[in-house]
Amino acid sequence: MYLADGRPAPATSVPPGGRRTGRSRRVRAAVPSTVLVLGTVSLITDISSEMVTAVLPLYLVAELGLSPLGFGVLDGVYNGVSALVRLVGGRLSDRGGGAGHKAVAAVGYGLSALCKPLLLLVHSLPLIGAVLAVDRTGKGLRTAPRDAMISLAAEPAARGRAFGVHRAMDTAGALCGPLVAFVLLRAAAEGYDAVFTVSFCVAVLGVVVLLLFVPGRALPAAEGTAGPASAEPASAEPTSAGPRTPVRALLGRPEIRRLTACAVLLGLTTVSDSFLYLTLQRRLDLPAGWFPLLPLGTAAAFLSLAVPMGAIADRIGRRRLFLAGHLVLLCAYGLLLAPLDGGTALVCAVLILHGAFYAATDGVLAAATADAVPEDARGSGLAVVQTGQTAARFVCSLAFGAAWTAWGGHTAVLAAAVGLALAAALSARLLRPAGPAAGPNSPSEHTS
Repeated sequence: MYLADGRPAPATSVPPGGRRTGRSRRVRAAVPSTVLVLGTVSLITDISSEMVTAVLPLYLVAELGLSPLGFGVLDGVYNGVSALVRLVGGRLSDRGGGAGHKAVAAVGYGLSALCKPLLLLVHSLPLIGAVLAVDRTGKGLRTAPRDAMISLAAEPAARGRAFGVHRAMDTAGALCGPLVAFVLLRAAAEGYDAVFTVSFCVAVLGVVVLLLFVPGRALPAAEGTAGPASAEPASAEPTSAGPRTPVRALLGRPEIRRLTACAVLLGLTTVSDSFLYLTLQRRLDLPAGWFPLLPLGTAAAFLSLAVPMGAIADRIGRRRLFLAGHLVLLCAYGLLLAPLDGGTALVCAVLILHGAFYAATDGVLAAATADAVPEDARGSGLAVVQTGQTAARFVCSLAFGAAWTAWGGHTAVLAAAVGLALAAALSARLLRPAGPAAGPNSPSEHTS
């Protein structure tokens, strides 16, 4: 059970011998109320966004007749445009101090909400692309300041757990969204219009909760927590990056540079959710009406595993779990390529692996980044890494759509699998602790 506490729990240390007292374990289990309220906002918003995401691939390909390449362009827009504004969101939120994080996040959530009814009015590829670009602009603006608020409110040694709780609540919304879309598609005569209208109403509710209940300024948790997940050790690089620190100065920090490089390498071979679901649907010839249910398998696995994976990341090292999560995704690619007639079993296995991948990487990367960035540049540092990852996934969507159009879905997945294996090997070398004294229990190995 997670305890809502308006103030961050005090830092605790590990007694000699490595055992924690009962009180220490209770403190580590506590989750600040800021994290819980932000999780509620994300839950509501994800119900809205996942309603649209669940039907969008089928709406564009089956209803509007787009080719895989055309869908790849729109999917790249949907997942990649936010990369262009994440740095702006991070910088603006840092310049506004603690209160700036909430203000910028509110603008981002509001923009995304306003785009939902516009999908009722546009039916051509350019106009749909423009609406999706604005929607993703909102997501790009809000992500870094939201994660900055979480990282500032959480105890450093338990950041992985805090992000895990937030992602679990977020994913609960992702679990409900496709269900609502499924019901509306089957019950309403104009199913797609009903989905977009209800999605707008739910998104507005999320903005209201953010404005009313999220504190205007996050109270930073103690940064001196001892233990394996404590902050990064001092490096030769400057550590006093202020709120006006440029991107190049952040990338001058070795930990940020390595994390960004790995996020880019792995993002270049991460097939988007939409393409993965389309691959499953076409391989098994699933009826169109059942398509919105495919994200439920991913969301259910993510929801079940997000908190345990966050706790594991705090224990064994966040970088290690981040890499392991991509190996799980590689297993999902392998199942898609294997000549199996598994039917429902195959679908369940792929979706469970897909959800486990997200549980081991999404919040874990944010927690690892927060360890390496000072408080007054937290939004910008998170945005730098997230921008690299999102831009790489944008390129992957374009490349995968082109490969599918030219060679077919099976060959496209095979190319992604080979690329992911190579990217994981390179990332393992990049994230290897530096220095001859670095051992398995060194601080740098555990903090990210």
